[in-house]
This record gives sequence, structure tokens and C-alpha cells, in this order.
Amino acid sequence: MIGVIIPAHNEERLIGRCLRSVNEAARHPQLGNEPVRIFVALDRCVDRTGEIARALGATTIVVDGGVGAARAAAADAALAQDARWLAMTDADSTVPDDWLSAQLACGADAFCGVVEVSDWSEHCAATRKMFALRERRCDGHSHVHGANLGVSAAAYRAAGGFAPLLCHEDVALVEALVASGARIARRGAPSVATSARRTARAPLGFSHYLLLLEESLGAARPEPFEH
Repeated sequence: MIGVIIPAHNEERLIGRCLRSVNEAARHPQLGNEPVRIFVALDRCVDRTGEIARALGATTIVVDGGVGAARAAAADAALAQDARWLAMTDADSTVPDDWLSAQLACGADAFCGVVEVSDWSEHCAATRKMFALRERRCDGHSHVHGANLGVSAAAYRAAGGFAPLLCHEDVALVEALVASGARIARRGAPSVATSARRTARAPLGFSHYLLLLEESLGAARPEPFEH
């Protein structure tokens, strides 16, 4: 069984799109009908995120401790159901059809993928250009994105799993994987489309990174974008 791990904090607007894309990836013919189960960790949610997730077939786990604790709780739930591989993404992201099949075919203990932004409306052109220059979408890249990450159950356990950090829990896991001797495939494809919203759900996460790029350029903030 493949377990898909998704932390969520008040994501009722985007979780449905995310889960539908994962469900589509779960039907990829190269998976050979292997079961795929989705585990959504509801981190202090006070909206309809859980209701929507369950309606789309996900198992939900209620947590209160930030993104690291949320990923760890969802991973534990997947492992308890004998998942052999853990694929991670974020609730504000959508995955391509070959996302899961490519991770399993990578021939390594872990998979580190890249991301692209689905909508740049809330940022200026200079920020978009700087992101494109820094995000190397090629094999052998150095990026770590929790929105596009995968690891075998054995390697995850050997590395000690996700630390209960409020940010950079994905980077910490990959560092622990490296220290444990895990083989990591750093691939430029498939990429995951993620949100460039200015209001972050996790401190010092991807949204914060884009704002730092904007500040480094002295770029003017665009007019507020109406959703």
C-alpha cells in the first residue's frame, strides 16, 4: 500500500482540488492497482477541511502542533496500515498523473522533487523571474519541498521520521535520511504545482520564501488579488 501524507490547516478552499489530483494519480496504470490511501492531518482546523477530505476518501487525523507534528501523525497512521511508501504533498498543491508512479520508479530510498507555481497573480514579475532562476528543475537538484517528497517506509523509520518542528521539517527529514545512508533520487520531474499565496499557513515555509525573494529585489508589491 502507498500512503499519501497531507498536512492541512484551514484549507477548505484548496483541499478538494489537491485530493482530486492525488486520486487521479492513484489510478495510474503503472501502479498495477496497488492500493493508495490518503491521510490528511487536520492541524487546528476550524473550517470544513476535514469534511471535504473525508468526502473525497481520505482518512483524517486531528492534531495540534504545527506542520512537523501533522506530517508525523499522518505518516504514523499510514505506517500503521502497512504502507510501504510514503508520498508527501501539501493541501494547497496539485500533483500530476504520474506523481506516484514516478516516485516508486525512482530506484532509491527517497524521492526529492521540484515545484512550480500555479498562479503568480499575487506577486510581481521580478519575483517570478527570480524563483525560476533559483528553482533548478533538473535531475541532481538540491531542493527539498514537502509538497513533492517521497520515502520508503523502511528508510523513514531508519531516519527517525518527521521531527515535530514548526517549519523546515521536510529539510530535517532529508538531512536525517542522508545521515542514515539512504539513497535519494533528486529528480526534475514530475513537478508539483503549488500555491504562491502571500498568507502562509506554516511559518517560514514556501510563502515566506517567496516574500523574501520579493524583499531582496526591492520589488513593489502588486495590488491585492481578489480570489
